[in-house]
Amino acid sequence: MLTVATWNVLHRVHAENWDSDVLDRWPEESARIAAVTARVAGLAERVVALQEVSGDQLASLHSALPASRSIRTLDYPRVPTPRRIPTRLADRSEHLVLLVDGPAEVVAAEAFADDPGKGLLAVRTAGLLVVATHVSTGPRRPGQLARLARVVAEAPERTAVLLGDFNADRTTVTAELGPGFAVAELPPAAPPTRPRETGAPKSQWIDHVVVHGIGGRGAVVDDVAGLSDHNPVRAEVG
Repeated sequence: MLTVATWNVLHRVHAENWDSDVLDRWPEESARIAAVTARVAGLAERVVALQEVSGDQLASLHSALPASRSIRTLDYPRVPTPRRIPTRLADRSEHLVLLVDGPAEVVAAEAFADDPGKGLLAVRTAGLLVVATHVSTGPRRPGQLARLARVVAEAPERTAVLLGDFNADRTTVTAELGPGFAVAELPPAAPPTRPRETGAPKSQWIDHVVVHGIGGRGAVVDDVAGLSDHNPVRAEVG
């Protein structure tokens, strides 16, 4: 079995542009970055996917994590632009990140053709294809999920785990990825992966561990008490 986790850690510029509640809880971004890094460093899972990683957050992870943990990144061509207030970030770049205990061979790293701020990062580790992703909302989602399915189909292993923010509920993700994919089921009492006071209830469970050719079990959601606007999801696959 391989232990995995996924977490959208919230890029500061996105929080500022959308006036996120996280800004009130964490007015100093340097303190929040340190707390996110500490939380990530404390995860025992062998593979961790992170979305919306700012340049400042990535630098913090590089400084804090041991050399035994591989850090693989997709550097998005889009750099988030402040639209409401000046940002507190020194490095506004945005990254999709995979942290892997042990070696990790990058198989694919690409922004989606229709969204330069969303994409996929695939690595081969422990005989398994691991794909981190952040998928767009709305009409772009089906094509992006189809691209993810092709990446898995083209891999010689044909066994894979997809980790990320899919911006869609479990039923939608399963249907649009197609046959052979399954989303690890969360306990009925699990906290939302994307807590919010408005919107449809299904929109609060949009971060998933998806498997292909293997099983997934023990999925849980950790409540991070507003450290990000998303909560981490952890599971076992294999």
